[in-house]
Amino acid sequence: MARILLIDTDERFIETLSAKIRALGHQVDAARTMARGLEVAETDGCDVVFLNPVLPDGNGMDALPMLIEAPSYPEVIMVTDTGSPDQAEQAIKMGAWDYVERPAFTSAMELSLVRAIQYRAKKILRQPYTTLKEETLGEIVGVSAPMRRSLDRLALSAGSDANVLISGETGTGKELFAWAIHSNSSRANRRFVVVDCATLPETLVESILFGHERGAFTGADKTHSGLIKRADGGTLFLDEVGEMPLTVQKSFLRVLQEHRFRQVGGGPEIRSDFRLIAATNRDLNTLVHERRFRKDLLFRLRAFTIELPPLRERVEDIRAIAAHHVARLCASYNLPGKTFSPDCLELLDRYEWPGNVRELVNALERAVAAAQQAPVLFAKHLPVYIRVHLARAAVSANQDPDARTLAAVAPGAPLPPLGVVRETAVAEAEQRYLRELLRRAANVRAAVALSGLSRSRLYALLKKHDLPTTFRAD
Repeated sequence: MARILLIDTDERFIETLSAKIRALGHQVDAARTMARGLEVAETDGCDVVFLNPVLPDGNGMDALPMLIEAPSYPEVIMVTDTGSPDQAEQAIKMGAWDYVERPAFTSAMELSLVRAIQYRAKKILRQPYTTLKEETLGEIVGVSAPMRRSLDRLALSAGSDANVLISGETGTGKELFAWAIHSNSSRANRRFVVVDCATLPETLVESILFGHERGAFTGADKTHSGLIKRADGGTLFLDEVGEMPLTVQKSFLRVLQEHRFRQVGGGPEIRSDFRLIAATNRDLNTLVHERRFRKDLLFRLRAFTIELPPLRERVEDIRAIAAHHVARLCASYNLPGKTFSPDCLELLDRYEWPGNVRELVNALERAVAAAQQAPVLFAKHLPVYIRVHLARAAVSANQDPDARTLAAVAPGAPLPPLGVVRETAVAEAEQRYLRELLRRAANVRAAVALSGLSRSRLYALLKKHDLPTTFRAD
């Protein structure tokens, strides 16, 4: 028996569809708003979702990626009153199972549901997460929902030979994920070749990647095989692929398509059977729009995608990450093990970590070095810049915006610049809005859907106003 979720406002349609679903032997739930639908998908789980793009609290298309990435990874069938070819294309590209029109529960809709359930039953049998070899995860630490989803994607990608594109902010662990994919794949016993596209000199990039024949250019006194050939049989990891020079992208696209290339200077075609993993902290779609990255290359790269969450979106993992790395650092420096004081843990939780896990590890290394033989890490051991940042934020939060505003316009008082008054008013409005959002939203997905904010912007605003970053049902 499958669990079906209907997210729609048409009561007649909900009643009719619910009866049909129950007749097929399945359980059905209904939600009349996008926020409620996301809450049910997040907390209760479901196998298939019927989603109307027109909802009272937002565009259902905006909820599609969040539903797809819900803990149970449901299949989503878009149901619309007025079908649009462009919207159908967009929905399928975003990962929807199907795009159907109503008004009635048609045979086509029933067939789509049955096939989605059949597909899901086969998919569940895999349980890919459990197939990961623990020793290959290394420094990848975390049990939060965002990290679990990323690990599930890792396991799925490791089971295939498709190209993988890993995206995420600097310091989120993209190379660690790339290594874990390689180590859990059928190519684990072959080479893992790393190419940092950001450091490749543009004049030599083709020679480094493709190799060169002797005499191909001044200084080429011998034949060089190149990194693509070195990855033959193994994995080629292109780090910061968004920095690859546009002049090289066309040549590399052909390599991806045919796995054949010629070295600089000519010579016979060379074959290299490599699996490609690429990573970037840039928005490649924006680069495509700016004509700085080839669209056809992007399509080739993202056969399988993994988006790594920033540390501020998985605050619940911070303490586990900190404990893991402090233990590792103490062992490497031959120091006694260390615990954390409450004030140290509080600062670790409160700081935004714009440099993500990499910045956290660097801060912990500084703390361990400062503590030396001491058995407990205190906030005092953390880098000064972190403590200064949090101290300034606390002082700013304690200042009364109302008092500042009144003082600014009090009779006889110096009149402040309009920008100061406007900034204060905006801050007050933001804080009131965020408090109401926290009251209404059961989880971060619902908050994103209700507010129209991105996850990163939402968390940044919550931090700015010293508001909680955890939700009732996260």
